[in-house]
Amino acid sequence: MLQLSGNRAYFQKAIIKLLEYLNDGYEWIVDIDLEKFFDTVPQDRLMSLVHNIIQDGDTESLIRRYLHSGVVINGQRHKTLVGTPQGGNLSPLLSNITLNELDKELENRGLRFVRYADDCVITVGSEVSAKRIMYSVSRFIEKRLGLKVNMTKTKITRPSQLKYLGFGFWKSAEGWKSRPHQESIQSFKRKLRKLTTRKWSTDLGSRIEKLNWLIRGWINYFALTNMKSVMGEIDKRLRTRIRVIIWKQWKKKSRRLWGLLKLGTPKWIADKVSGWGDHYQLVAQKSIQLYQNQSSLNVDWFHA
Repeated sequence: MLQLSGNRAYFQKAIIKLLEYLNDGYEWIVDIDLEKFFDTVPQDRLMSLVHNIIQDGDTESLIRRYLHSGVVINGQRHKTLVGTPQGGNLSPLLSNITLNELDKELENRGLRFVRYADDCVITVGSEVSAKRIMYSVSRFIEKRLGLKVNMTKTKITRPSQLKYLGFGFWKSAEGWKSRPHQESIQSFKRKLRKLTTRKWSTDLGSRIEKLNWLIRGWINYFALTNMKSVMGEIDKRLRTRIRVIIWKQWKKKSRRLWGLLKLGTPKWIADKVSGWGDHYQLVAQKSIQLYQNQSSLNVDWFHA
């Protein structure tokens, strides 16, 4: 069993542990979904758990004031009698204290599980066991912890259908492995498209800086996986979109001709292409063949 909350090293350990369970043959998964977790944590029960841990009146008073800090609606502050402020500095710690009771219950049952914050999956060896555990654990969460289980999203699934912390899973000849889930890939592509739209007036240098920050963060997050094919496809599309941005910035034919020549394009090709004007899609092609001799202008055009 593994229960974690916090930084990148912790969630990577969660994925590693989950793969270990899968490769040990526990390939039926109970995926628990807690409905509006941060909004539904019972504060009195939470404070009782906090008291058992720290037994310090002043600190407990500060935590209770934090929980009661409330929300502002239409300019009016309203006290919150349930839940923890989502995004608050203490909320991850307090949620972990609450769910520590779940960890103890699962450990006492001898179950193999992974929990990162409020994302919890339990791995078992059969579908029958998975059904029994899903309903009994859901009852424990609602009756003993006072939390709400979203039964429409809580499900029994198989590793290849699971999305956990943005990761998907597939089985190779060597066993189960992780990779970025398809939904994570699509979300990443949408962010890249937003940063490389032709309609955005931000200069290319600023765009490249933001792109580098985004790409490094994404690669670091999924560092446990083999992303060669995914990143190869994304790199290809990204270069195309950046070439279009550069072409648009070279507004005049003379500027385009100068830019192409500077990049080492043969003059006869540069003369031809620089007159294409705003035909962005034509310019953006990976390889543009000219005349019957198939001389081409490839992706290195705009890769200075």
